[in-house]
Amino acid sequence: MAEAAPQPLALPSGLLELCALLGAPRDSLRGPEQVAQRKGVKSLSSLDPEVLSVFVPPFVSKEDGQTTGASCVLLSKPRRRSLRKKREKPKPEPWKGLPGGPREPDSEDISIPNGVDLLALPQLCFPGGVCVASEPKEDCVHFLVLTDVCGNRTYGVVAQYYRPLHDEHCFYNGKSHWEPCRLSAAGCFVPFAVCVVSRFPYYSALKDCLSCLLTHLKLCKDFEVDNHIKDFAAKLSLIPSPPPGPLHLVFNMKPLQIVFPSRADPDSLLIDLDLHLPLLRFRPERVLQILSCLLTEQRIVFFSSNWALLTLITECFMAYLHPLQWQHTFVPILSGQMLDFVMAPTSFLMGCHLDHFAEVSKEADGLILINIDNGSITYSSDDGIDVPDIPLLAAQTFMQRVQSLQLHHELDLAHLSSITDLNEGRACRRAWQQTLNRQIQQITLQLLVSIFREVKNHLNYEHRVFNSEEFLKTRAPGDQEFYKQVLETYMFHSFLKARLSRRLDAFAQMDLSTQSEEDRINGMLLSPRRPTIEKMASRKASASHATHRRMVVSMPNLQDIAPPELPPRNSSLRKVDTGDCRSSSTVLNVSPMTTYTFKLPEIHFPLVGQCVQAYYCDCVSLLSKAMSFLAPESSVLLARYFYLRGLVHLMQGQLLGALLDFQSLYKTDVRIFPADLVKRTVDSMSAPERAQAEQTPELRRLISEVMDKAGEAPKADDRVKNFELPKKHMQLDDFVKRVQESGIVKDIGTIHRLFEALTIGHQKQIDPETFRDFYTCWKETEAEAQEVVLPPSVMEHLDKNECVYKLSSSVKTNRGVGKIAMTQKRLFLLTEGRPGYVEISTFRNIEEVRSTTVAFLVLRIPTLKIKMVSKKEVFEANLKTECDLWHLMVKEMWAGKKLADDHKDPQYVQQALTHVLLMDAVVGTLQSPGAIYAASKLSYFDKMKNEMPMAVPKTTAETLKHKINPSAGEIFPQAVDVLLYTPGHLDPAEKVEDARPKLWCALNEGKVTVFDASSWTIYQHCFKVGTSKLNCMVMAEQNQVWVGSEDSVIYIINIHSMSCNKQLTDHRSSVTDLVVQDTAEAPREVYSCSVDGTVLAWNVSTLRVTSRFQLPSGGLSSIRLHNGRLWCCTGNSIVVVSVHGFPRQELKIDENFGGISTSFLGFQLMPEQEQLWAACAGYDDIYIWSLKDLAASPERVPLQDCSEINCMIRVKKQIWVGGTGLSQGKSKGKIYVIDVERRTVEKELVAHTDTVKTLCSAEDRYVLSGSGREEGKIAIWKVE
Repeated sequence: MAEAAPQPLALPSGLLELCALLGAPRDSLRGPEQVAQRKGVKSLSSLDPEVLSVFVPPFVSKEDGQTTGASCVLLSKPRRRSLRKKREKPKPEPWKGLPGGPREPDSEDISIPNGVDLLALPQLCFPGGVCVASEPKEDCVHFLVLTDVCGNRTYGVVAQYYRPLHDEHCFYNGKSHWEPCRLSAAGCFVPFAVCVVSRFPYYSALKDCLSCLLTHLKLCKDFEVDNHIKDFAAKLSLIPSPPPGPLHLVFNMKPLQIVFPSRADPDSLLIDLDLHLPLLRFRPERVLQILSCLLTEQRIVFFSSNWALLTLITECFMAYLHPLQWQHTFVPILSGQMLDFVMAPTSFLMGCHLDHFAEVSKEADGLILINIDNGSITYSSDDGIDVPDIPLLAAQTFMQRVQSLQLHHELDLAHLSSITDLNEGRACRRAWQQTLNRQIQQITLQLLVSIFREVKNHLNYEHRVFNSEEFLKTRAPGDQEFYKQVLETYMFHSFLKARLSRRLDAFAQMDLSTQSEEDRINGMLLSPRRPTIEKMASRKASASHATHRRMVVSMPNLQDIAPPELPPRNSSLRKVDTGDCRSSSTVLNVSPMTTYTFKLPEIHFPLVGQCVQAYYCDCVSLLSKAMSFLAPESSVLLARYFYLRGLVHLMQGQLLGALLDFQSLYKTDVRIFPADLVKRTVDSMSAPERAQAEQTPELRRLISEVMDKAGEAPKADDRVKNFELPKKHMQLDDFVKRVQESGIVKDIGTIHRLFEALTIGHQKQIDPETFRDFYTCWKETEAEAQEVVLPPSVMEHLDKNECVYKLSSSVKTNRGVGKIAMTQKRLFLLTEGRPGYVEISTFRNIEEVRSTTVAFLVLRIPTLKIKMVSKKEVFEANLKTECDLWHLMVKEMWAGKKLADDHKDPQYVQQALTHVLLMDAVVGTLQSPGAIYAASKLSYFDKMKNEMPMAVPKTTAETLKHKINPSAGEIFPQAVDVLLYTPGHLDPAEKVEDARPKLWCALNEGKVTVFDASSWTIYQHCFKVGTSKLNCMVMAEQNQVWVGSEDSVIYIINIHSMSCNKQLTDHRSSVTDLVVQDTAEAPREVYSCSVDGTVLAWNVSTLRVTSRFQLPSGGLSSIRLHNGRLWCCTGNSIVVVSVHGFPRQELKIDENFGGISTSFLGFQLMPEQEQLWAACAGYDDIYIWSLKDLAASPERVPLQDCSEINCMIRVKKQIWVGGTGLSQGKSKGKIYVIDVERRTVEKELVAHTDTVKTLCSAEDRYVLSGSGREEGKIAIWKVE
């Protein structure tokens, strides 16, 4: 098959997409020239503008380009220079000398960028028309946002300036020395506009650029205007766009140094305007009203007498909404001819001149009219529009934070001496503005998080369902209308898509960073949420509490962040009193962001190929020089230099150099890797170039990676379903899905038991009515529990994290009359009359629970009896019809607590709570004589205790300290593939709250969960490190964790930022092990190995390979470093090599096991004893070789009842071996602890129902074991 021809590469454009000169056509100026001579005329009638010239890059002609070498041919775009209006050459007239006069009629055609409509552009550049003036006017600037049919936006900056009508032989700026000046139209000044269109919203930077251009245009001859604009456009077209990050570009436009800022990160907005402008024009409550209009997607029109403010103010509000995005029409400037746009029936955001306010208000109904000049908001209809207020607590906090901002730079400069250097003064102002912008972005983002934080509690991620009805029930009555309208918007729908895709955008990061410790802990719990005693105590005691909102939480498996109780809503934000807002609501200190600048070289003219190539060479030289001065740890800045140098190499036609620079981004910051550009570059390469690239190992891997990923990119699932009750009968599988969608419970085993309970005595399917009754009963129980109010005298007896999960009706007991309350820890009696607290028992202290009857006259009253271990008195409660249900519930909680204590796993209590509440809902649903029997199907732990009384072995119980579940909240448990413990207080730069010891857990498909090892609570929920199984982890430096993956990549996680922005891609097959060489005198090195036998040595600082070698046998599974030598386990042998790969010794397995087929599973070195301990496939023994004589026969340590060995580690003078073995006749995950000196098994530990897959040590004080996918839990063991 013939090889596909290379595709021409469309080069990445610079800052400029298009530059145009606009003004009135020549013919229309004859009348004004005559009228202008009339005395007393100050302004003349408006003329229709048109495009006079268009300049589109590239500006080097094909002939010029050929001088740069044949390698540029495939990289060249179709030739584009400039476009002139084609007209017949007229007779000489006095106005011929005006810019935009005729040129030769054979000017070339050019391609106009998408999104730029040349027919509409004149109206937008002269929105008020072309008005010929009788006296010169100040230059002015305004801004455009242009949108194409696909919704892609480009941005325009327009500078208007005036020139006089004058003789063709004269020019503006005095008299010619060779001919006297003769003005033919004295006092007549004509406006022209220069418009720059860019893909990037560089409002301030391009305004500065155009200001510099205007100083030149005013000094030049008329026929030189086009050349000046073309040179100006050429400069902009050669300026690359800076990649996201801390590096800003600086270009000398003379007389100003122009700064082109970058985005803070790939998901951030590019901000090049003053975000405080709306705060100078509107009071904070007005800002909130405008944000409410935007969030509810109203039809909004801004008005101002200043065209520039229309775009700047509306763009500020767009930035305030980030990461939410306005989805509808956005036209910040409408000319007079475009006013009919405001009649559109759909949502839009537009801007008009203030002169049209009355006309728009009269002609169109249902509009929000916002006057920027006086800061007012009105409506275009008499009835008004129901725009709801922002939720009150969020609004109050926002207003207080805004009021604490310092919005006036002059106040900061009052005590400083004057800055005499223009560019220094501009830099000082820019630094102040950037800090203020970050503060405003933080405040508006906190506002959005406050408004939408609890949305996540009503999401089901697996089925992508949002329970909007239940979410609305949790909102305060005064906020309901706001949320009802917002939930119907396209903006919120896109927000839901991002949340369900678990996108870690600015909203998610702010949500995580402001999460309380309690909410972090709640994220691990599987039981339904209830308000804790601490939250009850924090509620404001107000008379309005009884009528306050009903808190109904719909996602028991997710976090619940309950906002404080609020008073009834004010009718308007104008009446809000912020005087009593908490001081904690003040604006947070925004840490200063370190930024760097790179000054681009000068561009020399005339603009021919040699000059452009000289400019590119200067760029490469300056970038390379800047990179040479960087320390290795400055990888973030280094990545930006690589990116820019790669772009310049592309412009030069040096494809291999560009690919090498882009490949370096893997080791510095993979977030800015331009995958699409690299793919297009590879597609454009000729066969010889491609062959040359693939001779370089790094590029061969890069090309393979990019080309393979391009074809396999599946479309992301972005569905969002709103939860609805079923309308058809459900079989088991459909019932499981529906229950998970409802948020009641996720665990499939529990749902199966629920299905059995609801179908007792019926066909094995659930009808819609039963499901609806069950769902309603569950939600009503939640609502009742949320409304429980305990008096302070009762709360002081309870722990702050306890929740009341169930209250009985008022009953008579042998300790008084009252309601029995159940928490996750105890039972107590809430006495009637004067509310009081009577302890019944903790679940741990229960010895027996019985349901019986007590005679009362001729009646037998059902009674619950509870016998405690520490008390002789038996508690009795006449629960009557509730007795059987409470009997089931108390026994289940008792059994759950016993299992939790025996297995050191608190999640048994959480699961027992879920069972108990499901029993309650089943009984409430069925309301039949068989309801209790049906509910008993959910007594899972009680049956387990009675039918399978498996006591935890004594040794296990004494050694086991705790168990945690990294798969909490998932539908299925996930295997724990690798564990890594990192000690606390790693770095003085680390935050105090973050400088705690951490446990890193690698789960399936590249997921990593991080626990705070001081409290064993979730520190960081799952984040992705690739998509393949992870094999090994090591702490390479105090701020780096390296992770080896099946996909042959080593991922580097930054401990401080919890981000994975670096990848090492030098391996060609699965990375199987990592080991750190920690020496004081030499640079720290990490050795990595892959299954194909490759061993690489890495310099941790530079991330460069310092040495590499290949073991011929392959099958390399693990390595150890001992006495400057590497011990490599290859399955068939253990090879000892120098750090440079020279073989020294070899232990072959077939020499010790004869003809039996086996292989090494793993090994450990014991330097003090000079021993090698190894496990072999198919054997239940550990074999010990002497390091002095590997040829000698090994000793054996038998492991009783062991069927499989998966891992082994050395801890002090012990070897811990994890695998599978028999315990009480069943296959369990087992750990064997072997004494190294006595070479005997000291302990057999059994705490996992599935095999032990991994072990790690925590400072030799604890050992942590991770189990397979059947259980997916982590056990923490004490080391003796």
